[in-house]
Amino acid sequence: MTDGQLGYEQARDELADVVAKLEAGGLSLEESLALWERGEALAKICDRHLAGARERVEAVLAAAEQDKD
Repeated sequence: MTDGQLGYEQARDELADVVAKLEAGGLSLEESLALWERGEALAKICDRHLAGARERVEAVLAAAEQDKD
């Protein structure tokens, strides 16, 4: 599965795994850097999903406000 196909929950769970591995330590510098880079990519995926959800909620709220008037 490509990064573009990852759902929010999948990206979030993988990001949590990356953080746990980094916090546990014991990795080489190269392994740590690779995990950090993966974590950055996963965080961006999560941000995109959350931004999309925020836009949808705002659109629904705006439509509801217009219906109220």
